[in-house]
Amino acid sequence: MTHVSSADDGRLGATLLPGDRTRFEVWAPHASDVEVVLDDGAVPLVDLGHGLHRGVVDGVGAGARYRYRLHRDDLEPLDRPDPASRWQPEGVHGPSAVDDPGAFPWTDAGFTSPPLSAQVLYELHVGTFSREGTFDGAIDGLDHLVELGVTTIELMPVWQFPGDRNWGYDGVLPSAVQDSYGGPDGLRRLVDAAHRRGLAVVLDVVHNHLGPEGNYLADFGPYTTERYATPWGPAINVDGPGSDHVRRWIVESAVGFVRDHHLDGFRLDAVHGIIDTSAVHLLEELASAVHAAGDAQGKRVHVIAESDLCDPQLIRPVEQHGYGLDAQWADDLHHAVHVALTGERDGYYQDYEGLADLARMVRDRYVYAGRYSPYRDRTVGRPAPDVPYDRLVGAVQNHDQVGNRMLGERLTELTDPDGARLAAAVLLVSPSVPMLFMGEEYAEPAPFQYFVSHTDPDLVAAVQAGRRREFADFLDQGEPPDPQDPATFQRCKLDRGLARTPGPHATMFALYQTLIRLRRELPLLCDPGAPDPAVTLVPDAQALAWQRRASGEAVVVAVNAEDRTVSVTAPDAPGPWHLVLDTADPAWSGPGGTSVTSAAEEVTVSLPARTVAVLASGPVDLGEAASFAGSAETDAEGVA
Repeated sequence: MTHVSSADDGRLGATLLPGDRTRFEVWAPHASDVEVVLDDGAVPLVDLGHGLHRGVVDGVGAGARYRYRLHRDDLEPLDRPDPASRWQPEGVHGPSAVDDPGAFPWTDAGFTSPPLSAQVLYELHVGTFSREGTFDGAIDGLDHLVELGVTTIELMPVWQFPGDRNWGYDGVLPSAVQDSYGGPDGLRRLVDAAHRRGLAVVLDVVHNHLGPEGNYLADFGPYTTERYATPWGPAINVDGPGSDHVRRWIVESAVGFVRDHHLDGFRLDAVHGIIDTSAVHLLEELASAVHAAGDAQGKRVHVIAESDLCDPQLIRPVEQHGYGLDAQWADDLHHAVHVALTGERDGYYQDYEGLADLARMVRDRYVYAGRYSPYRDRTVGRPAPDVPYDRLVGAVQNHDQVGNRMLGERLTELTDPDGARLAAAVLLVSPSVPMLFMGEEYAEPAPFQYFVSHTDPDLVAAVQAGRRREFADFLDQGEPPDPQDPATFQRCKLDRGLARTPGPHATMFALYQTLIRLRRELPLLCDPGAPDPAVTLVPDAQALAWQRRASGEAVVVAVNAEDRTVSVTAPDAPGPWHLVLDTADPAWSGPGGTSVTSAAEEVTVSLPARTVAVLASGPVDLGEAASFAGSAETDAEGVA
């Protein structure tokens, strides 16, 4: 016997209650009445006003399938999955299912992620990280990441999307975990296994748009709006009529991932596509709620935004009239290094000059800090010298910068091994928080291309035609890979065994290990409380040095991206100096030839082509796995 009640206030969606009862709540202002459709019939929900419908139904336990039946005036009723579904075992078009997060046997009590300044993130796509393409398959790769030395995995979106192959940015149900990856319990197994190994887990989430296939939200209410547009379709309605409930739906999704899946943070996709004129921006509301949920678990949950606005308001505290986010992606680092190594100047790369942009980042945190952008034909950003470096996440490869190329080539396909080593070193000795893209650590040769598995033939044709239009100027390279072809997805699978196969891949892996260890053993490289580095540019060359000093210690990083030897001088740098890392060292398959000359008030480093050298005022122990030029030292007048 079923019984319905309007009691038990709580979150949207299906919430399992004690005694084999489930509470259902949905916001559906476009419906006059709503029923929850179960295996044994339909049960009407109570209309609470303002479009909310709620009920508690007896005899409905974990795993029960359900849909909402929407009754509309003078129209046929519609049966639809739950907008706040937490489980879609039959995909985006199938019924929702009741999840039971309380039944999972967690073993991660007391786990907390390190502060951002101590983190090294690792972005991965669940479907291509392992042969299985599942959460359980990803668990098999965690020991590899521990050996590498990263602290945090950042999962590309795992919201329910159509089919079983997708980057994840076509998701339509922000609380449901992709069934082909292993569903909600699969994600819990991955998070629990990561925590047991000391790894934090950050989830990429998309609150600026929703995918087209399986998107039934318009049948429920104004979840999206035509008042604004995004490059990906209608914007989410976060400041128009009915937006209070849409904001609740978004915030509850994020809080639910913290409570139900023990996540340690979020990466918010393209927040410049979230248009909100409210006095309290959605981002501030979301960050506040997520931080509170983390506090309740005794840990800090970090919120990291992707934005191209170069606006420090995102990452300033609320008390300073900011949104209170913990950090943001700093794509400037990628663009500067990419231009220096490849010489590409198409598209947004026309805005960048190479390594000289790193000096701007050190000073202003953004390259475009109130500066005219030729690509955008407008002034962009504002300086933020007060913002600590650990509020900026840098990368030299990520899913966007690799996957949005027509052929999905990684940096190792666009530069030589010396350049790849330079990029790795610049990333991992920079003061911002570093993020690796899966496979980068051993020079994975597989591309990362755009792939989907839509079931709507018209949508498939539109995606294929869109890719051809997007890359019409590059057809001399061939046809763009077909996103719908399973072979496109399969060729993106990693081969992590390369990292342990003697040869160039294993050598690159050892270099990444050493760089990460150096970052930990030489904390002045990334100490957010230390003075800003002093940067010296070499005229008419892609070369520079930066120096940091604090508490009697000092470090110098010298970088040469030219294809010739260049000498870089750091002023006011009394020795003695220890050359603690040299990417030209033959141990890394480099050409050798780096030399250091120290005078009373300066140090000069002669760098072979595409080389990074790190000097410290004291010795650094990088452990047994390290292979580096650690024996070279100088005195006040000496030559290494």
